[in-house]
Amino acid sequence: MTEISPRDEHNNALLSLVRPEGWVNPTPPRRYNLVAVGGGTAGLVSAAGTAILGGRSALIERNLLGGDCLVTGCVPSKALIRGARAASDVARANEWGIRVAGAEIDFGAVMERVRELRAAIGHHDSAKRFSDLGVDVYFGDARFSGRDRVEVAGQTLRFTRGVVATGARATIPPIPGLVEAGYLTHENVFNLTTRPAHLLIIGGGPIGVELAQSFARLGSRVTIVEMMPQFLGHEDPDAVNVLRASLERDGIEIRLATQVERVDATRVTLKSVAGTETVDADTILVGAGRAPNVEGLGLETAGVQFTKHGVTVDDRLRTSNKRIYAAGDVALRLKFTHTAEAAARIVLQNALFSGRAKLSALTVPWCTYTSPEIAHVGLYEKEARERGIAVDTFRVDFADLDRAIVDGQTEGFVKLHVKRGSDKIVGGTIVAEHAGEMISEITLAIVAGVGLGTLSNVIHPYPTQAEAIRKAADAWKRTRLTPTVAGLLRRWLALRR
Repeated sequence: MTEISPRDEHNNALLSLVRPEGWVNPTPPRRYNLVAVGGGTAGLVSAAGTAILGGRSALIERNLLGGDCLVTGCVPSKALIRGARAASDVARANEWGIRVAGAEIDFGAVMERVRELRAAIGHHDSAKRFSDLGVDVYFGDARFSGRDRVEVAGQTLRFTRGVVATGARATIPPIPGLVEAGYLTHENVFNLTTRPAHLLIIGGGPIGVELAQSFARLGSRVTIVEMMPQFLGHEDPDAVNVLRASLERDGIEIRLATQVERVDATRVTLKSVAGTETVDADTILVGAGRAPNVEGLGLETAGVQFTKHGVTVDDRLRTSNKRIYAAGDVALRLKFTHTAEAAARIVLQNALFSGRAKLSALTVPWCTYTSPEIAHVGLYEKEARERGIAVDTFRVDFADLDRAIVDGQTEGFVKLHVKRGSDKIVGGTIVAEHAGEMISEITLAIVAGVGLGTLSNVIHPYPTQAEAIRKAADAWKRTRLTPTVAGLLRRWLALRR
């Protein structure tokens, strides 16, 4: 269960929206068109979509509506990142000729702003909003009691279609002494009101690096401990190298190919090929992955197969019980809010209207919200090779881009991969301060089947960092100017003189 603290006006406002005190569960009808178990993004979209389309739907949540995205993930983390970027901008202000005297970071005020903004956004996921949409909202622990029914708070809800959307939780590695010493995860780190002196982060995934940079910029000493030889292990190595330089400038110590062997109070023992050493850290944050919430749901009774990796689904998101679907982090490899929403839309098509929408048809971008951000869509160059797809890669460095130069953000790049012999885009990576905003142009091109030939004709405002996309397309177009074509053009133009 997610614990929300401190109980100030902002958190009280949030709780009044997503877990209202005194909420009375409705009386269920004979049968629902759809019952969603889990009030995160996938469950909310599934239940609301059913009601909006004219069906009868129910939503069951054991804790807080909004799930990870609102309460412990996207919203509070991005609010924290914004505060950290402001601190970084002030610290670097002299680079633009601005002298800032006496500036100080009020960590408590930064965290209060996080709570305030989370509460302000909370109405989007409130019980009242979904009830007003026609969704029957139930609070309590859900447990399937048959192939077409689920129990909650002493009531039985029967359904034509069900959706398991129970999300995932932080994975805690079995490190001796860790539990006794105490630790944070993304589920409770936003409860902090006092800045950690030394924050040691176990895991160099997106959660780990985003929070590492934020806390470092807000004044904490930060160490990342990653057992693999690269943090953000699935990302383009060139992109990770750019980010690593940025993290190290922010004072972050990055320990790769290193494991936490044990924890004794504030003493943390690290082991690597160089040997064993002990460091002091007053706060430990675990960012070592997430595990799907499949326990205690009665999935066996419902005939729904699952593993430690989550609920097993086919390409149409059907489980082994064809009445029941699954969506979101409990079933998907890509555990993003936008993927959960897209999956819920697939469920609505297939569950309510016998559709044939497929998960494999989705083109899913993602972004790690550091400075600079790393955004990606489609295949990496390595993945293309593994699939036997020959590609040509076109890269534009921001060091050569006018807007990036005047912004003082010259570290990034745009890298696009096209199928060799064509202009078909198979993947792209963008490293930029706002890469998450830029990647959608590449995503749209892939979804619409638009190649670099077309993108080279798209006029981008000058000067913008997104202009790098057109420059990459222009680089592809120049490859069409073969020696033979160049010779023909010279002869043609000579005749025209």
